[in-house]
Amino acid sequence: MKTFLKKYKNLLILILVFAIYSFFNIEFGKAIAKTTFTQLKEMLLVIPPIFILLGLLDVWVPKETMVKYMGEDSGLKGILLSIFIGSAAAGPLYGAFPVAAVFMKKGVKFRNVLIFIGAWSTTKIPMLLFEISALGYKFALTRFLIDIPGIIIIAHIITILIPKHEEKAIYDKHQDN
Repeated sequence: MKTFLKKYKNLLILILVFAIYSFFNIEFGKAIAKTTFTQLKEMLLVIPPIFILLGLLDVWVPKETMVKYMGEDSGLKGILLSIFIGSAAAGPLYGAFPVAAVFMKKGVKFRNVLIFIGAWSTTKIPMLLFEISALGYKFALTRFLIDIPGIIIIAHIITILIPKHEEKAIYDKHQDN
């Protein structure tokens, strides 16, 4: 029980604050509860398919293939593949992190993992199509063409700034899991 309380202390405090606040402002409490359950339902609909695809990726794609196309010596090919996979992805950003963990397990270069996450968050093809229809192709393509180098530059800077022993510790966490 003590470890449970320690592990979930912040969540329990948040629930307590929510309950107290809801006692004084019932409508606000109802709105928070509705939003929370809507988000939880959306997450429960998105996460299982992602984990199924990850399981298939983990079983069907050999580590050697991932290293060849996205590993340390992948160069431009790895960068382009990371951008393409991230841009073609569907679902909210929290879905990118389990995929990134499998990429790390498979030996994908750290910079390419960061590029993948950046592409997932900013260059999704459905978002680009929506922007073209809503804001015009000039805006959408300009944003897209600015985002691509921005993602690569940020990933490169992060790779330089993170000490190699910390990067290794991150990768070690994802081996044999």
